[in-house]
Amino acid sequence: MSSSRLGTLADVGYRRRIVRLGPLRVPVRRRSIVAGLVAVVALGVLGVLALGIGTYPLTPQQVVQVLFGGGDAMDRTVVIDWRLPRAVAGIAIGALLGIAGALFQTVTRNPLASPDILGLSHGAFTGMLLALVFVSGSWPVLTLGSLLGGFATAAVIWLLSARGGVQGFRLIVVGIGVSSILASLNTWMLLQIELETAMFASAWGTGSLNGVTAGPLAGALACALPFAVAAFLLVPRLRQLGLGDDMAASTGVRPGAVRAGALLIGVALVAAATTVAGPVAFVALAAPQIGRLVARTPHLSLLLSGLFGGLLLLGADLIAQHVLPTALPVGVVTVSVGGAYLVLMIILEIRRRA
Repeated sequence: MSSSRLGTLADVGYRRRIVRLGPLRVPVRRRSIVAGLVAVVALGVLGVLALGIGTYPLTPQQVVQVLFGGGDAMDRTVVIDWRLPRAVAGIAIGALLGIAGALFQTVTRNPLASPDILGLSHGAFTGMLLALVFVSGSWPVLTLGSLLGGFATAAVIWLLSARGGVQGFRLIVVGIGVSSILASLNTWMLLQIELETAMFASAWGTGSLNGVTAGPLAGALACALPFAVAAFLLVPRLRQLGLGDDMAASTGVRPGAVRAGALLIGVALVAAATTVAGPVAFVALAAPQIGRLVARTPHLSLLLSGLFGGLLLLGADLIAQHVLPTALPVGVVTVSVGGAYLVLMIILEIRRRA
């Protein structure tokens, strides 16, 4: 049996249609298409709202006019220069976190696995702090520090949990421990550095889209794009892993290598997102499961996870900036909502295992 045929066995019982794209045959589910279209429309609506709401309000018609090249000079400045980078950052960073969360949950086979719970976001923040204190505050240095911090944290978690084979539950427990240690280390470093630097790092460390500019955002997305493409190319092998290691290995897939590759890609996506917005919590945890619930797919979809991740982060940023009495970093809202979501997921997981 071919590996492509085997990779579709997990879809048995779910209605789908085969779309031919030249020599390729792509299975497509109607509900997944509908869920994706709904997410795209919702992103468009929230995006227009984000570009129009503020101390200089604009109607949706004015925003759309500016996006298509019209509007007066002041409207273009407000929309294009001031608000568009933040809105794009909310969508893009949320998408990166959603894809990373789907990778981690697929590899560990646990809906509670996410980069922030495993400590990778704290690790990227630690690397950023070390770069900020000992090297410089330039964007390339902070990006490199965040990447190195994320990869170093992933290596430590992997080594500590790899005895007897990496298992999802063990990986999560070790990650929670490493996350607590890194959170304490980050707090200690913030108390040791200069006040201005500590205030900047503390605000960024809660997860924030304040002060996002087009240059750093474009650089982070350029760094993340190859890893995002690699994640989608890895999907067929991840589907085969869902059938079990023995079945996947019989078709030429190396389970250990696929898991390691998926985790490295996820770490890179989280590090790129952390460089721009800081360690935003719970988006990577919730987005894949919301996409799966809405589309009712037998597996986590990277595309839907990315779309709903962008929707979650952009919506949370709108709430943090314009709904609450005082403007707050977006991470405060995601933590508040994500905490309730995490409790619900733990209860459901306990009931499922019982």
